[in-house]
Amino acid sequence: MPEALHEVALDMYRKYFIVGGMPAAVVTFIETESYLKIQSIQNGILNEYIADMAKYADPATSIKIRACYNSIPAQLAKENTKFQYKVVQRGGTATIFGEAIEWLVFAGIALKCQRLEHGYIPVNAYVDLINFKLYMADIGILALRSKIPLQTILSPIEVDNTFLGAMTENYVAQVFTTKGYDLMYWQSDGKAEVDFVLLIDDAVIPVEVKKGKRHRAKSLGIFVEKYKSPYSIRISKKNFGFENGIKSTPLYAVFCI
Repeated sequence: MPEALHEVALDMYRKYFIVGGMPAAVVTFIETESYLKIQSIQNGILNEYIADMAKYADPATSIKIRACYNSIPAQLAKENTKFQYKVVQRGGTATIFGEAIEWLVFAGIALKCQRLEHGYIPVNAYVDLINFKLYMADIGILALRSKIPLQTILSPIEVDNTFLGAMTENYVAQVFTTKGYDLMYWQSDGKAEVDFVLLIDDAVIPVEVKKGKRHRAKSLGIFVEKYKSPYSIRISKKNFGFENGIKSTPLYAVFCI
């Protein structure tokens, strides 16, 4: 894409981080371009979420559901973004909070990304049912809940903010879910990790997500060599390209994958 259009598209992508994909928020932004009004609508959606948690679950489970949901920004802020029950509550376990997490996923309020033990076909046979990551279903709601300064998101200059990396990953998870992909990531004995693994045309494809242009592809290379993937995908602020078996996809074009 021509560089000038590439920069315009990146600017729209940054705005989407705040607006998100909720129809009422999108329509309001188109009409007013007011982030304040957007956040007012998003707060209303959050209140509806909380009301549903109380309406469709017993009181004890409702409290656990809210605690798990409220912990998502903190879960994503960790260096290891794997969901940890102790972040929700000291001494927390799957026995205590497992039902609450499944409620959030079934309700479409949260997205669950399962760890993949191996990149072989069929991939579902190698899913680790215990370890997973949890994302919010809408990037705009995550921006609101995390209280990250809007200028940090909107700045065209690469900001040294690690949470922006977590938000970028959440955004990609949201788009992949919309496209019907099963959310999976791969980790090799703690030595290498691939953000997402997709099944595309009967091939297992590793995907790396970066919030900026600076990147390393070590984990992609390890996965490709181990499981003989025909290519890998890197999602970042870089323009479209293909080099050394890696397809570069700009952040605003994730829906094209």
